Amino acid sequence: MSERNPLDQSLKNSASDLKESMSDMARTASQTAEDGRKTAAERLGSAASAVRDRADQLPGGPKVQQFAHAAAERLSTTADYMRSHDAKHMLADVERVVKNNPGPSLVIAAAFGFVLGRALTRE
Repeated sequence: MSERNPLDQSLKNSASDLKESMSDMARTASQTAEDGRKTAAERLGSAASAVRDRADQLPGGPKVQQFAHAAAERLSTTADYMRSHDAKHMLADVERVVKNNPGPSLVIAAAFGFVLGRALTRE
């Protein structure tokens, strides 16, 4: 019969603790993403309603009003999408779009990175 090495047991315990900790962090991250998705959907829906309510009072004539109604519809559609899809499904959709359109995706990512960098370095 072989005796268990205390070092081996300690390593196994540490690995088990690490695995449990990583699982907890993944659950927390998933819940945070889910909460953020719900909040974003609510805010987009509210913005769509506000734009829709004020579109007919905008100066600039029918073209501006038509544009405002179209923007409100787009915001509403995006809010509905976010309500009906979980974070994993949305990530899969983004991955599919990037794979199908790598050039434009790279340009958008670069522009986003530039804007984010500028925003973070402003004093």
